[in-house]
Amino acid sequence: MMITPEEIFEPEIPFEKKVIKVFEFQRENNPVYQRFCQALEIGEIHSPSEIPLLPIQAFKDTKVLTASENSEFRIQNLEFLSSGTSGMSRSRHIVPDPELYRQSIIRGMKHFYELDDYVIWAYTPGYIENPNSSLIWMLNALIKRETSGLSRFLDLDQPIDHEELDRVQNSGKKLMLFGAAFGLLDMLEKGEIQLPKDSVILETGGMKTHRREITKAALHEKLASGFGLRKSQVHSEYGMAELLSQAYSREGEWFECVPWMKVSIRNPKNPMEEIEYGEEGLIGVMDLANLYSCSFILTGDKGLQREDGKFRVLGRWNPGNLRGCNFLIDQD
Repeated sequence: MMITPEEIFEPEIPFEKKVIKVFEFQRENNPVYQRFCQALEIGEIHSPSEIPLLPIQAFKDTKVLTASENSEFRIQNLEFLSSGTSGMSRSRHIVPDPELYRQSIIRGMKHFYELDDYVIWAYTPGYIENPNSSLIWMLNALIKRETSGLSRFLDLDQPIDHEELDRVQNSGKKLMLFGAAFGLLDMLEKGEIQLPKDSVILETGGMKTHRREITKAALHEKLASGFGLRKSQVHSEYGMAELLSQAYSREGEWFECVPWMKVSIRNPKNPMEEIEYGEEGLIGVMDLANLYSCSFILTGDKGLQREDGKFRVLGRWNPGNLRGCNFLIDQD
């Protein structure tokens, strides 16, 4: 059962209908996911809740790729690698159709923001050194489409140029500052910075590779105070190298998915089981933009969910809780 990238983003097609088509396409054309479904003895699927989620460890252990004879890829493959220290096992996400990722980025941002109203600045220490970073690719895509010429990556370890801030204000556009969490805090250690009053800060996480610890609420308070904004103007992005879609938080710590992405909270002892709203468990993601890898992923993140579908991320789950999954994934 083939499904096209255009159908993924079509708002007139119900998510439930699209997700079943993607599942059948991937079960038939993705060897890793096919073996996983066979090991679980998955038969005919009637609803999204019956679809098994592949443990995210698979992206470290083997090549997760969906490709049929009818697949038509426009550009040469991209390959994204998760961040990590030297010698650390890293996830590998092969992206045969970069245009699909670009569409997911732009359409996703437009779902939550009036994207054309913003100049994009990015401050990404720890990511810029990774030539295979999906976040850096995303930011490049946003910067390249912005037409004022003012969007850019900020120089690392350098203070923000006040003349550049004036240019943004005089352009008639608002500022959206993307930044790795502790990178933004490091910037503020050199002195508080008054951003234009209508700016938005979008922090992208990036806290796990640093020795310091801080809660999300405290982080947002520090960023709001340091950059002279209201706390409501500090937002968050939830994404990872293994996903081509992102979720965004514009109200504190609760994330909201784009229309072609759904999150559920799973029982760590039985990931086929969705747990009750408000209970902690493993975050499961269905990302239909992962059309040519795997759209059904059991992450290593702990979280909980509200009845309206918004979710919180509570940190990493102890990997020991997922032992026993790897036997389902044969390496090629």
